[in-house]
Amino acid sequence: MIIDFFILGGMILKKKNIIILIIGVLIIGIIIFFTFFNNKTAKNLKIGNNTSSQEIVDYILNISSYQATVEVEIKSNKNNNRYLLKQEQKTPETSSQEVLEPSNIAGVKIIKEGNQLKLENTKLSISSIFEDYQSITDSSLDLNSFIKNYKEDKNAKWKEQNDEIIMTTKTDKEEKTLKVSRKTGKPTKLEIKGTNKKSEIYISYNEVNLNN
Repeated sequence: MIIDFFILGGMILKKKNIIILIIGVLIIGIIIFFTFFNNKTAKNLKIGNNTSSQEIVDYILNISSYQATVEVEIKSNKNNNRYLLKQEQKTPETSSQEVLEPSNIAGVKIIKEGNQLKLENTKLSISSIFEDYQSITDSSLDLNSFIKNYKEDKNAKWKEQNDEIIMTTKTDKEEKTLKVSRKTGKPTKLEIKGTNKKSEIYISYNEVNLNN
């Protein structure tokens, strides 16, 4: 009787373990399915009247590459500078900025590959670029930098305001605000303000093509 009891108990325990294992596999499968479904939805999103603001935010955060022509205004305690730049991000780790205006540095191209910066098409020395035009070598000017900061910031948030979605994130050095059109799902403006109050950057997106 005692032996039968232990055998029976062992069988019940074994069945419980199997049931727990099956439930665990099902839960993992459901999580994987919804993760895949959400990513696929974000990638295949077509902006329309029925597109929710949350879907547009997810779409922005899943951008894999983009091309844009932007107007950049940089304000500091010393002076104000304006630039017209052509931005291109091929991968999250590879991006470039080409200066279109002003004419004295037009054609200068700053290429970022991982943590390395390269300069192309310039008659100016590297030291001159970094000394006189340091702001245009700043990687925070590109859209990917905002997306990275937003994803890493647990306090990042967004809100609706008129026909725009306002996304905000903050680091130790700066506060960033991205404005996105509700109608097109594309960025319209990016504002970067130093927490030390010494610098402000305003970026207007004239043309932008997003890829997911």
